[in-house]
Amino acid sequence: MLSRLSSRIAPASSATPSSCSPLEAPLRSSSFGRRTLLRAGFAAMALAVPVFAGAQAFPAKPVKLVVPYPAGGFPDTVARVLAKALTEKWNQQVIIDNRPGGNGAVAAQTIKSAGSDGYTLLVTDGSMFTINPALYSKLEYDHKKDFVPVSALGKAPLFVTIHPSVPANTLAEFIAYVKANPGKVNYGTSGIGSTHHLTGESFSAALGINMVHVPFKGMGQATPALVGGQVQMIFSALPAIAGFVKDNRVKLLAQNSNKRFSQAPNIPTIAETAIPGFDFAPTTIVMAPSGTPPAVLKQLSTDIAAAIRTPAVAETLLNSGVEVIGSSSDELAKVLAEEADRFAKIIKTINIKAD
Repeated sequence: MLSRLSSRIAPASSATPSSCSPLEAPLRSSSFGRRTLLRAGFAAMALAVPVFAGAQAFPAKPVKLVVPYPAGGFPDTVARVLAKALTEKWNQQVIIDNRPGGNGAVAAQTIKSAGSDGYTLLVTDGSMFTINPALYSKLEYDHKKDFVPVSALGKAPLFVTIHPSVPANTLAEFIAYVKANPGKVNYGTSGIGSTHHLTGESFSAALGINMVHVPFKGMGQATPALVGGQVQMIFSALPAIAGFVKDNRVKLLAQNSNKRFSQAPNIPTIAETAIPGFDFAPTTIVMAPSGTPPAVLKQLSTDIAAAIRTPAVAETLLNSGVEVIGSSSDELAKVLAEEADRFAKIIKTINIKAD
């Protein structure tokens, strides 16, 4: 268009620029200025393209949830339900990556190696941050410096479950029986230093009773031992023993959360019947690597809390024995601090170390 405009104004003679008329000079200058401005504008647009391309909404690619346990456990179950909900919410695939081993060290290293962009997160129970630091003299990760809180997903209360041979139908009767028979009641757990073990030791210490701890390699061994009568009591999640309760092969007496589980509202808590303030129900949480951008961290916290609280997700988790929470980053930080204090006190009281 500029060339057409110039040809119309220019005289038919082949005059040089120096011989142009006073009227032609401003028009030629104007034409040159427009071309210069257009070129500058195109250059600016070209420079701006990468900026806009890089400012994509989070997440712009698949997100990975690293679980420091094998498939099938409590944190893994919650992680898979969350992954499905977030995949639908974000329209991006959310992948589960099970990395057991090293008391969380394998999972921690996987996340640290992936970078701090919010695309690799940790889904675990609180033990990596509330039990391990007090139980182990050395960890392969720094529980305070390597991670930042994102959201508390839910709590899974553990139930005081006894064998029918024990002559007790209430928690008070069970406590009286143990007191009358010191050292004769065995309780099974998933291992030394586990939430089940520390719950049992805290329970015994607070009441001044003497039960014998029998550690197993997971609750998959401890539960059959209870049903078979090899131990007289366990602390168990509800889904694992619901069928045995229905068949009257075990009895439920109480739960270790600070409030009654909505799926078992008739079972009282230890806190309301025997030990005020007692709360050792494990919490499943999401943590991000330190250095995650604040804006990304805020979105992760908001989106994850919203996803976990949707009615369909909450119902699915309830059926798996989990009471949904869905917290902010600050709320999770407070939960972890309180749990760490409780576990540190009981670990010090019973004087155990895992290494």
